[in-house]
Amino acid sequence: MTSFDSTLRHLALAAASVCSLTAFSPALAQDATFVLNSREAGAPTYNPIKGTKLNIANNLIFDRMVVQDADQSFHGQLAESWQASPDGMSWTFKLRRGVKFHDGEPFNAKVIEWWIPKYKGTENAFMVEEIDKVIVVDDYTVRFQMKSPDPSLLLNMATSFMGIPSPKAYEALGDKFGVTAAVGSGPFKLVNFTVGQQTKLVRNDDYRWASDLSKNAGPAKIKNLTLREIQEDATAFLELKTGGVDLLLGVPTDFLPRINAEKALKVVTMPGTEVFYMPMNTSVAPLNDIKVREAIALAVNQKEILASIFGGLGMVANNFLVSALQEANINPKFNISYNADRSKKLFDEAGWVMGANGIRAKGGAPLTLKLWTQNGTQFKRVTEVIQAQLKAVGVNAEITVHEPASINAQYRKKTDHQLAVRAYDYTNADIIDWFFSATRLGYPNVSMFNDPKAEELNAKAMKQSRTWEERVANFKVYHEYVLSQFPLAPIYQPTQSFAYSQTRLKLPETIRGMKMATQSIMDIEVK
Repeated sequence: MTSFDSTLRHLALAAASVCSLTAFSPALAQDATFVLNSREAGAPTYNPIKGTKLNIANNLIFDRMVVQDADQSFHGQLAESWQASPDGMSWTFKLRRGVKFHDGEPFNAKVIEWWIPKYKGTENAFMVEEIDKVIVVDDYTVRFQMKSPDPSLLLNMATSFMGIPSPKAYEALGDKFGVTAAVGSGPFKLVNFTVGQQTKLVRNDDYRWASDLSKNAGPAKIKNLTLREIQEDATAFLELKTGGVDLLLGVPTDFLPRINAEKALKVVTMPGTEVFYMPMNTSVAPLNDIKVREAIALAVNQKEILASIFGGLGMVANNFLVSALQEANINPKFNISYNADRSKKLFDEAGWVMGANGIRAKGGAPLTLKLWTQNGTQFKRVTEVIQAQLKAVGVNAEITVHEPASINAQYRKKTDHQLAVRAYDYTNADIIDWFFSATRLGYPNVSMFNDPKAEELNAKAMKQSRTWEERVANFKVYHEYVLSQFPLAPIYQPTQSFAYSQTRLKLPETIRGMKMATQSIMDIEVK
C-alpha cells in the first residue's frame, strides 16, 4: 500500500470511527446544535486555502496565526508574538509550541514555510501575494520577507481563509481535502458534512492552545457540535423554541419580538459586520449604460427597507463598506441614496420611455431585467421589496431564487444574471478588490466590473500602501471611484443578532471577537 493510500485509509477509518460513535450513541449532555447564519449557508468545501465561501466551522477546525477582538485588536493564536520591521519589509512571528494537528503531526515553522506558497494560483492568493519569501529562523520562528509593505497582513491572517491545515493530510487528500476530510489543529474535528444541510464536528480532546480571548484554553466544553443549515427563518425559530436546536447564529429582526417573548430563549445583539447590496452586471445591456445603472441604484429606497423589513434595527447602507471602517468615511457626494425623481430623469435621458402599462421601453423592447436572489427568508423579502421599488420607476424585475450552494456557479457563467440581491460579511476594505477586481469576473465579481481606472486605483490601494494611513487614503479613493460607476446599489447594514436556549446553554458574559466565533464558543457550556 502506498503512503497516499495508507493516509487516506487512516483518515477514513478515523472519520468512520467518530461517525459510529455519534450515530449510535444516545445524545450526550455535552452535545449542541447551532443553526448557521443564512449568509454562511451552502459552503461546498472546508478547504481554507482554495475555498471562496466558508462558514464558522472553518475557524473551529483550523487555527489561524492571529484572531481579532471586537475592538479590532489582534491576539495570538498559533503565533505568540510578531513584529514588523520599521520599513514594513519583513515580519517576524514567534510560533506557539506544543501544537499538534488532528492527525498527530506537529505544528512548527516548517508548516508555515509549506503553507504560504500553497495560495499561489488560488482565488485567495492576494492575501499573501506581498510575501516574497518565508524564512525559517528556527523551529518556532519564521520571517516573512516582503515584496512591498502590506499594512493589512494581520487583517488577512485573521480571516477564515488563513486557517492552517495539516500538510500531511492536505497533500495526501489533494482536491478531496475539505470535502471528504479536513484536518487542522483547531478545537473541533470534522466528522462529516452535507452541502446545504449540516456539518458535524467532534471536540479535539488534545486542544490546549486557545487565544487569550477565551477563558477556557481547551478542550472545548461542547463535545459534539452540529451546524445545521435551515433556510426558512420560521422553521429555525420553531426548532429553537421546541428544543430541536440550541442556538441560531443569525436572527432576522422581525423574529426578535417573538424570541424575546419566550422566557427560555435569549437574544444577544452586537454591532454588524455585514452589508446587503445589489450588484449589476455591467457587461450586459442595458446595464452597460452607466445612466441606467445609476437610475436603478437611485430607485432603491434604503430607508423603506430598513423600516418595513428590519423594523428600524440596523442602518441603511449608502456605500459598499461596513460603516465602522475608516475607508467607509468617504466624500458624501459619492454615497448612493434613494432619489426617485433623479432616477426617472436618468431613465428618460437614456431613452427608456415610460409606457402606458407602467413599464419603460426602448425601441419597442420593455425594460425587463432578471433579478436573482438566494433561498432564505430575508433575501427573498428584500428582493421582493426591491422588485416593487424598481416597478415604481418603470422597471419590470423578474425574480429567480437560487439555492445558496449552487448560485455561485451560476454567476460564473457571467452573462446569465443582470441584477442580484446579495450580502457579504467582512471587516476589511479589501472586500472591494474581492468583489470588483477585473481578475475575478463572474464570481466573486458578480458585477462583471472591468474598468481600467478602477484597476489602477485597486493596485495602488492593494499593493502600494506603505503605511496604514496610506492604505486608508488609497482605499477611500478606490471606493469612491467604484461607487461613481454604479456597479452596485447599497441596501442595508444589519446588526448581528443571535439567539439561544437558556435552558440548554450557558454563554460567556462577554462575546469576544467581531461576531460569535471560536473565541466565545470555547467558553459555551451545555447544561
